[in-house]
Amino acid sequence: MTKAFIFPGQGAQSIGMGKAMAEAYPAAMAVFDEVNEALGEKLSTLIWEGDIEALTLTENAQPALMATSLAAMAALNAEGVKVEDAAYVAGHSLGEYSALCAAGGLTLADTARLLRIRGKAMQAATPVGVGAMAAILGLDFAAVQQVAEAAAQGEVCAAANDNDPGQVVISGHKAAVERAAVLAKEAGAKRAVMLPVSAPFHCSLMQPAAEAMADALTKVEIVKPKVPLVANVSAAAVSSPMMIRNLLVDQVTGSVRWRESVLFMAEHGVDEMIEVGAGKALSGMVRRIDRSIAVKNVGDPDSLAKFLAG
Repeated sequence: MTKAFIFPGQGAQSIGMGKAMAEAYPAAMAVFDEVNEALGEKLSTLIWEGDIEALTLTENAQPALMATSLAAMAALNAEGVKVEDAAYVAGHSLGEYSALCAAGGLTLADTARLLRIRGKAMQAATPVGVGAMAAILGLDFAAVQQVAEAAAQGEVCAAANDNDPGQVVISGHKAAVERAAVLAKEAGAKRAVMLPVSAPFHCSLMQPAAEAMADALTKVEIVKPKVPLVANVSAAAVSSPMMIRNLLVDQVTGSVRWRESVLFMAEHGVDEMIEVGAGKALSGMVRRIDRSIAVKNVGDPDSLAKFLAG
């Protein structure tokens, strides 16, 4: 089978994630240790024993989810499963950084520091309460784009995440997103659910964060990844460090084209996807996008053993 490794984004966090893997695999523990050192704090203590509200803060959730994914990848490596075994890597929003690090395009320390900067910058881009996000269930991306445009009324309202054929997330000014939720139901959506997020990600309100990331990314070295990255904003494979750098900046304000990314990989021969890290959100999306793709998860020793058993 032709594999792709996929890496989850924000929302998958939970207290205790990655702990069992770190206890079972020294290589996984070493990932958490290195992230702690890079950030100058015991992020692992927050992840394993902390308060879920503190972990959910964007500046903590982003490096924490990355560390959990890379620890799972380190455990896979210890069992002889390498990133080079895959045709592609891809990640949802912050998961793109996890994917790039797993494929050797960024060092672990740089990835941790970049995600701390990204999290803080995304949080600071708009005052709390100004922006919002909502999941629209039961309408396709084109229909949601039309709803968002109609709801904007001079404010920002955009289709931010094209997750799967029946789930599109919108982002923008709170009032505009609330208007869009009403319009979406009128247009035939099954549900419109306001999301418990602290900022309106992946829309033009994040422009200050995009500028912060453009600056931060000039200060780190990105090398050609061992396998191509399927980028969120282009839904196509990229290996050029310069292009990757630009796409990571564009990604802050651009749409996460996850549905198209999965279809791109399927069209290029991928028939197995392994979600590496916390939760199973991406696995559910992949199944709704293309049921012919075999989906597996590796986030703890039990799921790793199941994966290795075939």
